[in-house]
Amino acid sequence: METATGGASGAMQADGRDGAEEHARGSRTDALGIAVLVGCATWSLIAAAGRPARPEGLLLALLAVTAGYATGRIAGALLPVAAPAGVALAIVGATLVMPGRLSGDGTTPPLGYPNADAALLVLATGAACCAAWSATAPPLRLALRLLGAGAGGLALAIGSTAGFAASVGVMLCSLAAARMRRRLLALVGFALAAAIAVGGTYAVAADALPPGLSASLTGQLTAPRVALWHDAVGMARDHPVRGVGPDRFRVARSSALTSVEGPPTPQSAAFQVAAEQGLPGVALLAAAFAWVLCTLWRSPRATPVVLSAGAALTGLAMLAAVDHVLSYAVVTAAAGILAGLAAARPLPE
Repeated sequence: METATGGASGAMQADGRDGAEEHARGSRTDALGIAVLVGCATWSLIAAAGRPARPEGLLLALLAVTAGYATGRIAGALLPVAAPAGVALAIVGATLVMPGRLSGDGTTPPLGYPNADAALLVLATGAACCAAWSATAPPLRLALRLLGAGAGGLALAIGSTAGFAASVGVMLCSLAAARMRRRLLALVGFALAAAIAVGGTYAVAADALPPGLSASLTGQLTAPRVALWHDAVGMARDHPVRGVGPDRFRVARSSALTSVEGPPTPQSAAFQVAAEQGLPGVALLAAAFAWVLCTLWRSPRATPVVLSAGAALTGLAMLAAVDHVLSYAVVTAAAGILAGLAAARPLPE
């Protein structure tokens, strides 16, 4: 009797120690995230100091990510199935119902053009897969997976082949996650995929590829987009520390071309940060993505849930490498919500 009692007591103590250690690791990860976000905000202000720059856009994006992450953590703890399912339904419903959604009208709130819609639909696919893995009833799981597949099909319907491909990748990664025993390997793979996407765009912008391959990629990406990337790389080389200033890409490019016309961004999150905030800004952007993956690694949620969210966020990062989808606060907020949902600790019933 004493032996059994002692064994049970030891097990409880071991569980308590494991829980305390896991809580401490989670607290350190949260503290790291706060430091990274504060660093991004601080550097944007430093890059804007002494020049007519406007860092408000980046500060709004950081606020949207932070608010979304906090909302996702709370909602995921209270409603681990209903919360991600509701996010997916809300995105699909907004894409279908809101006027002007399929037109790509630049004045349509809150997104403005199909690629931003597609980025949200990629996140909706990830949220639906997270909800499916959190559910226990097989019919509900099937319905949620069909919802995720429908979100991907809707991305193709609005004209975004890249969004459709990213959604298909999320679905495949989510299904394969059931066989993954070590989430770290998959998360490292996600990081490599994002790095390859950014590196590939840089190779195109810097004319570092063979002529035939470069011409083929330029034709698929469109020559005006590649020209924007080339200009952004040139700005980053001329101003490697502070860039040209937040929200000053159009001004700097127009002065170089002696024209007042031009797109407001270089159609790439990495190139925009490099041109406007220099190499430290790029390092902080990479650190933010690495922190998200680290948070997923330390998450108490099941591995399939974590990897489904990681695949969706990586798909968003790859879309952001070739388009300015992160310029929309609703997209960054949705990304924060999904990350928070996947990092939440569900409350005991």
